[in-house]
Amino acid sequence: MSDRHFLRKPQKRKPVIEPSVIDLRSDTVTKPSAAMRQAMAEADVGDDVAGEDPTVNRLEARIAQMLGKQAAVFVASGTMGNQIGVRLHCQPGDEFLCETQCHIYRYEQGAYAQLFGIAVQPIDGEHGVLRVEQLVDRIRPNNDHSVRTRLVCLENTHNRGAGRILPFDTLAEICGWAADNGLARHLDGARLFNAVVATGIPASDWAAMFDTVSVCFSKGLGAPVGSALCGSAESIRRARRLRKVLGGAMRQAGIIAAGALYALEHNIERLAEDHEIARLLADAIRRTPGLALDPDVVDTNIVIFKIAPELGTAAEYCARLRDRGVLLYDIGGKRIRAVTHLDVSHDEVQRAAEILRETAEAACVDAK
Repeated sequence: MSDRHFLRKPQKRKPVIEPSVIDLRSDTVTKPSAAMRQAMAEADVGDDVAGEDPTVNRLEARIAQMLGKQAAVFVASGTMGNQIGVRLHCQPGDEFLCETQCHIYRYEQGAYAQLFGIAVQPIDGEHGVLRVEQLVDRIRPNNDHSVRTRLVCLENTHNRGAGRILPFDTLAEICGWAADNGLARHLDGARLFNAVVATGIPASDWAAMFDTVSVCFSKGLGAPVGSALCGSAESIRRARRLRKVLGGAMRQAGIIAAGALYALEHNIERLAEDHEIARLLADAIRRTPGLALDPDVVDTNIVIFKIAPELGTAAEYCARLRDRGVLLYDIGGKRIRAVTHLDVSHDEVQRAAEILRETAEAACVDAK
C-alpha cells in the first residue's frame, strides 16, 4: 500500500440536520444557557469535602437563607436529598407516612428500605393532596409488634398530581397535627419554587412548617445538576455524614454549584412563563376529542391527560407523537404527562398542541 493512501485528505461529511423536536417529557431536560455555562466556567472552586469550595458555600448559605433555615447541604440529586431527609428522622424499624403517588414512594426504588431498613405507610390522596383526618388514626401503637411511626413526608408541588400546589392551610394543619403528635416533617420541595411563583407565598413560609426541606436546581430552574437539603444546623451536620456514606460528597463541586446559584438569581420569576404556556396546552387538550385532562386543573407547569380507548395505549400515542417531533412521557395505562420549561417557547407549545390534535384525529379515523 503506497504512502499516498495515508496522505489522502479526509472527505467532508455532509452535515446532519436534526429534525426540530419539542421536548415536553420533563423540566429535567433543560440545558444550561450560555450565561450559566460562563458562570460555571468561571466559578471559584476548592475541596468541598473539607468545606473549602467557596461557590458551594455561597450556594448553601443562599438557599438556607431563602428557605429560612439555619443550614443547607448541596447534594447530587433530589432523591439523595429526600433519602437523607428520611434517614435523619427515622431509624431502622421506624416508618413514615406519605401520599401514595409521591416521588419518595414511587420513584426512588424504596431506597429508605434498601439502604436504611425504614418502612412506609402510603395513604391515598386526591391528586396528591392529603387531609389531616386521613392521618389521625395512622400512628402505630407503641408496642413490640409494630414499627414506630416517626415522620410525615409531603411533596409540593406534586408531580403525579399534575404539578398540584398543596394548599397552604392544609399543609399547616397536617404539620401542626404531626408536631403535636411528636412526628417530624420532611418536604420534598423539588418544585417548591413553582409553588412560590404561582401563589406569591415566600419559600420561607412554606418551609417553616417542616424540619427538613429538599429543593431541586435541575428542574424548572434549569441548572444541570444538584439539589439541596435544608434544615437546622445540627440536622445538616448529620446530613453531611449521610451524604458521605451514600457516596455523595463531591470535591471541586463549585463548577456545578455555580449553575445552581445562577438559576436562583435569574430563573425563579420566569417560572411564571412555564405556568402560562402549560395552561395554553391544557386549554388545547380540553378542546381535542379523545383527550381529557386528569385532573382538570393546572396549577403550575405539569399537564396530565388521559386518552380515549380508540387512540390505543399511552405508549402507542406517544410513539405517534414522537414520529412528528413531540416528546411526552407515558406515565402508565392511558395517562400522559407534559411538562413545560425554559427550553420550550410559547410558539413551540402551540405547535405541539396542534400535533396532539392532528394525531388524535388521525387515530380516531384509523380506528373506524
